[in-house]
This record gives sequence, C-alpha cells and structure tokens, in this order.
Amino acid sequence: MGVYLSTPKTDKLSENGENDRLKFGLSSMQGWRATMEDAHSALLDLDSETAFFGVFDGHGGRVVAKFCAKYLHGQVLKSEAYSTGDLGTAVHRAFFRMDEMMQGQRGWRELSALGDKINKFSGMIEGLIWSPRGSDSNNQQDDWASEEGPHSDFAGPTCGSTACVALIRNTQLVVANAGDSRCVISRGGKAYNLSRDHKPELAAERERIMKAGGFIHMGRVNGSLNLSRAIGDVELKQNKFLPPEKQIVTANPDINVVELCDDDDFVVVACDGIWDCMSSQQLVDFIHERINTESSLSAVCERVLDRCLAPSTIAGDGCDNMTMILVQFKKPVDRNKKAEAAGQSASNVDEAKSRVAEE
Repeated sequence: MGVYLSTPKTDKLSENGENDRLKFGLSSMQGWRATMEDAHSALLDLDSETAFFGVFDGHGGRVVAKFCAKYLHGQVLKSEAYSTGDLGTAVHRAFFRMDEMMQGQRGWRELSALGDKINKFSGMIEGLIWSPRGSDSNNQQDDWASEEGPHSDFAGPTCGSTACVALIRNTQLVVANAGDSRCVISRGGKAYNLSRDHKPELAAERERIMKAGGFIHMGRVNGSLNLSRAIGDVELKQNKFLPPEKQIVTANPDINVVELCDDDDFVVVACDGIWDCMSSQQLVDFIHERINTESSLSAVCERVLDRCLAPSTIAGDGCDNMTMILVQFKKPVDRNKKAEAAGQSASNVDEAKSRVAEE
C-alpha cells in the first residue's frame, strides 16, 4: 500500500467554540494516509478583539506543522506591527520567523519533542537532520536561533508544512497563505477564494524557482515537492546569495486584507485534502445546505470529511489527511434580535407581575 493504509482511519478530532462575534467548528481526520501530518490552531481570543485560525499541512513528517500550530500565533502577537494594528505585517513576519526559530538548538529540542517518532534504523526524529559538534551539543542556552546566532550543528528540518491563517478583528479579515491550503469566504452564498494555491507551474513561482537554481520535474520542485511555498524544507532554501523570499521554496506568504460586510456568512480554512475533492463553490453550497440543520459547526465539518473520503486508494483524490475549520459570523442583526427578545421577555414578565398585583 505504500503511504496508504489498508483501511482508512475515520476517527475525527473535532472542536467547537464561540464568543459574542463568532462561532467556529473544526474537524480533522487521518483517512487513508499512514500518518497524520496536519495540525491546526483555533483561538477565538488571541486578544480581546482578535481571533486566529490556522491550518498547517505537513509533508515529509508532522513536526513542522505541529511547530507552526504551537508557535506561529504567538509570534504574531509578539510583533511590534501587531501592537500598532498592522495585522498583515505581523503575520507576514511570523511566517519567516518560524524558519528562523527552527534552526538553533532550542529549535532542535522543540522539534524533537514534537516529533514523537524516531526512526529505529537511523535514530533520527522524522524529518530532521542533525550533526552535533561535541563542544556544542551540551549547550543549554534556551534562545531561538536569530537571537543567539545560527548553529552550524543543526541545519533545520528537511520536512515542511503549508500554512494558511485567518485573523479576524472587528470587521477586518486578514488571510496569510504559503502553500496549497486555502481560505474561502461565503459572501451572499457565493464562494470567493481569499488565498492562492502556490503550485510550481504558476509563472511567478516558476520564475523564482529557476532563478534560485531549482528546477521543476513532473510538476514538482526539484522533482520532489508539489508546492512552491512552505515553512521548513530547509534543503530547498540554501542559496546564500538570496534573501528568504527568493529561495527555491519560500515561506513568504501572500497577504489578503478584506473588509467584512453584512453579506458575509462564513469563512473556511482547509488543507488541500478537501480542495482536491471539492471546488470552493461546491464546498460553500454543501455547507449552506447543512449549517442550519446539523447540531454544531464541527458536525458540518465532519460531514465534509466523510463526503471527501475516497472509497479506495485507486484514484488518489480523497486519500489525503483532511483538516477543516469553519468560522461563522454572528450578524449584528442576530444580536439585536436576541436583545429584542430578551427585552420582550422582560416586558412580558413585568406585565404578568402587574396583573398579579391587580388581582
């Protein structure tokens, strides 16, 4: 079966949450893949005004996806740009920061802890390359690479991860994407892509890859990677004469800033395991048919995963790991209706009390 199981793992990890502005549900499933390499973040309250949702689709190992899920939102929050209200710049910097943080000894230790799977033949944590020098291997300084200077004893992870992130603050939606996970908004029932799938065949991607000394074979970067932007994948970021955004593969995210309006229903952030099986509009239609009848938003996500799961591994599509986050906007009119209903209920109680008093 190669990278596939003989039968799919259909157990799902699901979660729901809400505050006074948003509701979300999410679900992830390993499916036919031999390992689960997706990770996600869902934080309704990154701060008192801002929500953060992200999907990270790993390749060559799970550790970079898990690292991003654990640390990327924290780097957004720490950014000076974030404190001034510039969410786009803050999240843009955080993508590059992931690569920096993984290249020192602290990065090695954290990736080792997240790896949880050691190859019994090589003794290597999945997706990592490490060649310690005796004098440095006992260095216990606990800073990230860019703060202490890079270590020559750790080149970084050979695996990588896509990253697609959505931040929502009041009426502003900021989407950052590197790779082929995708963010889609439903506006009046119509699907609008808020991210672009970074594939090697895109003209701008091909040009960067070739200028950096790479090549494309059978639709894959250097014959191996079927996407052109990702966090990690250090072996494809080795040109010392080029900045990070111009490497063969780059973590450089596209940033899209959208002003939300009353017609906006929900946002979906999902890995390519979903988009391989459904177009953006098909998914939006599927959600609209179920969002008011299912018990929760995570249940809607679970139905999507079931719909996308292939009956066998023959065709290929529907055999990937799948992760999906569904974020629904609570309309001001809905909150007003609740307030009116509460006011009407209080008025009815007062009238009832008055009648009792008169009697």
